[in-house]
This record gives sequence, structure tokens and C-alpha cells, in this order.
Amino acid sequence: MSDSRIRLRPLRKEDSDRFYRWITDRDLLLYNATYHPVSEYEHEEWVETMLEGRDDMVLFVIEHIEDEIPIGSCQLKEIHRTHRRAELQIRIGERDYWGQGLGTEAVNKLVRFAFQDLNLHRVQLEVHAPNTRAIKTYEKCGFEHEGTLKDAKYIDGEYIDVILMAILNT
Repeated sequence: MSDSRIRLRPLRKEDSDRFYRWITDRDLLLYNATYHPVSEYEHEEWVETMLEGRDDMVLFVIEHIEDEIPIGSCQLKEIHRTHRRAELQIRIGERDYWGQGLGTEAVNKLVRFAFQDLNLHRVQLEVHAPNTRAIKTYEKCGFEHEGTLKDAKYIDGEYIDVILMAILNT
């Protein structure tokens, strides 16, 4: 019997409204490495592209098994088959599920998928330095600090550092 509390599943059309709510939530945007407000039109185009599938990206909805609701998303983007690497992003969009270790479980599942199913060698990410909760999650999952981009983003009237982290399939 599995003690998994979440499953990773493909995006469905009915997830669109929930995703849009997450990506337009200002507080969530402050933690997002891309930090880019998106219009409803841009979002709908993105959903259609994701439903069709892309060779350079894999997107999963993080679904809480017991409650049977989407609580976030995670993805491998910029997948490079030759160099066997990708960039990881994750968002737990439902605040009621924060602080329960579900992000750690999702990151571990996504990294396992990257190494076992996609045969990648490296998964990397960028995280805003003030997002200490995410940094701790990535460290728990085996990601190591590789560097810091000083004053790399200008958010809320101040420059912030961006931390580069990666995990290798050894």
C-alpha cells in the first residue's frame, strides 16, 4: 500500500479556471521564478498548447488523492534531449495544502519521472532567494546550490537574488 498523498496527472480542460486563479494570484506570483502576469487570452492559448502536448515540456497537475482536487502544478520545461536536462517548476496553488510536505512529494515524483521515464541526467531550477520554504523543499529532495544571480530580478520595488539549484541522476 502506498502512503502517497498526491498523484501527478495530465492537465485537463476543466483545470483551466483553477490554473488561471493561481497564476493571477499576486502573492503566488511573487514566488514564481518567471514572475510574469498573464492575460486571460494568453492563458487560454497556453492551455490549448499544453493539451496538444509539446516536445520540450511536460506538465502535470498535482492532485490530492484523498480530496480528489487539483492543488498545484509541476513541470519539466526546456527539456533538452541531447544534453539530457530540463528545468523544474512547481506551484502549490491551494494555500490550504501548504506546509504539509506535498510540494516535497511532488518534486520527488517529478524528479523520479525525469530520471526514470525521460532518461534525463540533470534537473535544474531557479528560485527566488526570499522563497526559503521552496529552497528547503528542494534541498530535502537532493537539489544542491550551484550559484546565485545577484540582483537578478526587480520585484516589488527591490532587487532580489535568484538561486540556481540542480540535482543529477548519478
